[in-house]
Amino acid sequence: MLQGAFTAMVTPFRDGGLDESQLAKNVAFQIEQGIDGLVPVGTTGESPTLSHDEHRRVVERTVEAAAGKVKVVAGTGSNATQEALELTRHAKQAGVDAALMVNPYYNKPSQEGLYRHFMTVADQVDLPIVLYNIPGRTAIQLTAETVARLARHDNIVAIKEATGSMDMASEIAMRCEGQQMTILSGDDSLTLPLMSIGAKGVISVVSNILPAKVKAMVDAALKGNFVEARQQHAKLFPLFRGMLSLDVNPVPIKTAMRLLSQDTGELRLPLCEMSDDASAALEKVLREAALL
Repeated sequence: MLQGAFTAMVTPFRDGGLDESQLAKNVAFQIEQGIDGLVPVGTTGESPTLSHDEHRRVVERTVEAAAGKVKVVAGTGSNATQEALELTRHAKQAGVDAALMVNPYYNKPSQEGLYRHFMTVADQVDLPIVLYNIPGRTAIQLTAETVARLARHDNIVAIKEATGSMDMASEIAMRCEGQQMTILSGDDSLTLPLMSIGAKGVISVVSNILPAKVKAMVDAALKGNFVEARQQHAKLFPLFRGMLSLDVNPVPIKTAMRLLSQDTGELRLPLCEMSDDASAALEKVLREAALL
């Protein structure tokens, strides 16, 4: 159900509020460029700084703008199981195709606690769920064994792998062999390596600005044409690295979108603008990619 190139959408702000007009324009741009799916209100969408009403509105507006032309996978995770359940119920009512659920952060639950958290939502909301393993943000990660346990549930269909570990992805692939668990890369720079061991695509940050090129790389790998995929990866790698290393996500991608007139670049505290040195480095990367 879920394979290909998906964009981890930024949430546009203007004068402190949601910029719904820009959001609609961003969705239209993604569709025109041939992206396979959109992922609003995830990490890149600054979900921790959105009110619940804003969160729901971004999901609703994205579904409306997408108009069934691409899949929409809404972020609905929380460190409170009841809140995750409510957000997932709303996402289903809004008409999304699936929910992206990050590991409960801050609480640092046991593997059994993680298992029960995801199973509670999967049992109560009939919607495909994408697990989201990103210990750098959550201070906890699902083990491959727990992922395999969760994969037995009909509604738990994929995992966004952002541990940065090829060993972890390999173990998940092996333990889930024969099950419906699809692995999607959560790190642009590791998309091609992960696809070489069985991943089926990416939830990408860089595709906010270059959806067609990210999709071309993923499509080549899905077809088994790794020579072409490596060529695409080599061209995109400076951008992949720049968006992940110059500042915390989504600061670099929002800055790049401002420079390309695709966003105001506005962030919400505690995130703030890049340093002058980092901004200069980002502009250099964009110029070398012939984007500026």
